[in-house]
Amino acid sequence: MKKSTTNSLLKLLMALLIKNPKFLILIPLLGGLWYGYEVFVARPAMTYMGVPQVNATPPQTGIMTGFSHILRNQGYMLEYSETLENPLWVTYKVTKANYKSGKRPSGFNSDWRSYQQVKQGDYKGSGYDRGHMAPNYVIASRYGRSAQKETFLMTNITPQKPKLNRKSWQRLEEVIADDFSKQNGDFWVTTGPIFDANPKHLKGSNVKIPKAFYKILIKPSTQQTPAKALAFIFPQNAKPRASLMSFVTTIDEIERLTGIDFFADLEDDFEDRLESDKTPEAWHLKAVANRPSRY
Repeated sequence: MKKSTTNSLLKLLMALLIKNPKFLILIPLLGGLWYGYEVFVARPAMTYMGVPQVNATPPQTGIMTGFSHILRNQGYMLEYSETLENPLWVTYKVTKANYKSGKRPSGFNSDWRSYQQVKQGDYKGSGYDRGHMAPNYVIASRYGRSAQKETFLMTNITPQKPKLNRKSWQRLEEVIADDFSKQNGDFWVTTGPIFDANPKHLKGSNVKIPKAFYKILIKPSTQQTPAKALAFIFPQNAKPRASLMSFVTTIDEIERLTGIDFFADLEDDFEDRLESDKTPEAWHLKAVANRPSRY
């Protein structure tokens, strides 16, 4: 919901309360209805097999994610850590392209729903790009102009080294948007940063700098084929021309490094198999793994 719409509803509610204080009894009811819709209807519809569950302290690092909350947008959903000032996970569905991708917005905007209010200027002179987690092009071409603008909210942004953001990471996002989409139809992507125990922060701000980034692809099962997955970890210093095959990992490894439980609604036996396997051949990754970057 946009800020202007929310403000209008708040003003209407205040006017009703001033004229008739009896409306106070409706507030808990309305809040309960909104919460029930958000948790049991809206959020599950924007994820595959359950909303990712964040554990406070991944045992191998001890990194504290601190206070975090889920933010739902038109084309993607995320959980944002106000402590790390980074998204912890971002998820979206890649479908057939339905829109012509509009002109790239000229700037980034603070997200009014975030307490920290990270600004685009916090990255200035830092040596790091403002790295999209929900990609501009995919969201724009699948969900339209309004959804595209939401990818430029700072809650969708994390520090990425330029050679990662513009090279190997960009190569994978292009393969996902074009090749994998044509080959596989609809599928889900979940992506986000990975931190070490004592992450550094951008100069002059508290935005923490990840050591790496993960991306998980899931193609749901059909009557003809079982579900398939493909997972990657890209370190900040990833070699620009390295084969995408070299970044393939397992979902289990990503869960170990992040403390996040993905796809918990899958049957346990099937989840174990899906999350422990490396299956780049099922996605024909090798054929596109060495494609050059656009930049």
